[in-house]
Amino acid sequence: MSQDAKKYLITGANGQLGQLVVQSLVKKVPASQVIALVRKPEAGAELAALGVEVRIGSYDDPTSLDAAFAGVDKLLLISSSEIGKRLPQHENVIAAAKKAGVAFIAYTSILRADSSPLGLAVEHAATEKSIAASGIPYAFLRNSWYLENYLGSIGPALEHGAVAGAAGEGRISAASRADYAEAAAVVLVNSDQYINAVLELAGDEAFTLGSLAATIGDLAGKPVVYAYMPEEAYKAMLVQVGLPEAFAGLLADSDVGASKGGLFDEGKALSRIIGRPTTSLKTVLAAALGQ
Repeated sequence: MSQDAKKYLITGANGQLGQLVVQSLVKKVPASQVIALVRKPEAGAELAALGVEVRIGSYDDPTSLDAAFAGVDKLLLISSSEIGKRLPQHENVIAAAKKAGVAFIAYTSILRADSSPLGLAVEHAATEKSIAASGIPYAFLRNSWYLENYLGSIGPALEHGAVAGAAGEGRISAASRADYAEAAAVVLVNSDQYINAVLELAGDEAFTLGSLAATIGDLAGKPVVYAYMPEEAYKAMLVQVGLPEAFAGLLADSDVGASKGGLFDEGKALSRIIGRPTTSLKTVLAAALGQ
């Protein structure tokens, strides 16, 4: 892989995905070419230990972004976690990138953002349009679900003998954060191969919530079943166990979207990009269970 002197900047670099991208990137280019963007200096300590440059900036502060993007050639925009505020935040990043003369933007979107049944896709699709309109060459990393999204199901599943959800028999092509992070790093380093690419990224093996329940049960040595719930009932249950209503609604809507095929893909673009099979559900669950 090319190890030119270009500067790579990762936004949200101290987040769960961002840290993994930085760790992957420094194996491909010198750490001195990698810039980690974080909101507070203390958030960058572990990243600085990798030898990367840490810069401070916020999606909500265009002036900070203007300073942070100076000299940047390639940018990974990791989508904001603030659902409902994402589009204006992302547009601040895109504007700063254009002002700084950034030559390439990769953006972490969602599977089939332009046609997805998931409500989550709306802000992603709008961000993709803004990036395309900016004129900056881009790659849309349309990530399916993270396998890690299901780790929180293990405790309740073992306690109650059931995995609850509203996804019906929908097949979910999830992959690990590390798989998506590796793909992002590969695309950044080899951006000339991914100019204006729309990449539908998903795990090689799809599963239903029924097979999720069965896999947890098999690993734990006890019966676990899938308990289907209608969307509103599932949302109400999530609220009852302490989730904020908006987040509970988002999770329930995403399950219903999964039931309509919104998280299923069999193109295997992710494994082709990373050059190996994607991590399996069983592998991630077993690691969480200490096996």
